[in-house]
Amino acid sequence: MNSLNEIISVRQANSRDLYMIGNIDMSNTTDYVWQMDFKEEDKNISIVFRRTRLPRSIDLDFTELIQNLDKQIHQFSVVLVAESLGRLCGFVAIDKDISQESGTITLFAVDKRMRRKGIATSMLAAAKEWCIRLGLNRLIIVTQSRNYPSISFCLSNGYSYCGYNDSYYSNQDIAVFFSMRLY
Repeated sequence: MNSLNEIISVRQANSRDLYMIGNIDMSNTTDYVWQMDFKEEDKNISIVFRRTRLPRSIDLDFTELIQNLDKQIHQFSVVLVAESLGRLCGFVAIDKDISQESGTITLFAVDKRMRRKGIATSMLAAAKEWCIRLGLNRLIIVTQSRNYPSISFCLSNGYSYCGYNDSYYSNQDIAVFFSMRLY
């Protein structure tokens, strides 16, 4: 085998995997955030996101997500997992929205020790294939405005910013949406 990409496998999760997903180290840090500026003047509303460097690195806290993961994971249309060298190292959860002809990724993680090895890219390719098989024409990724590593991943993989929701997360984080047309 010439590269790690040859030994990454992505498949649909089974019941044993659901326990292992909870053991994935999803922690991350960032030096940047997407800061939202909202301005309302007369009859115009202006919303701008700008990359802002933080005075110091912050830890991205996914504690609430991890605590509720076992309850949430069964609600998705499909959960795909990635394995490398016989070890579960990532997952992506996708919902399908038939009325919008789209798939939406709201949970996506690679174990901290396994990042920057092509695993997230492999899972994203498998998620696209799953959507295409279902006849969906768009794939949307939802992430927090403070999760700059995730935002960078979306942009570097050809996804375009397509919206936000300032009350999406229970901890008041702003959700930003990125999408790609599949065909």
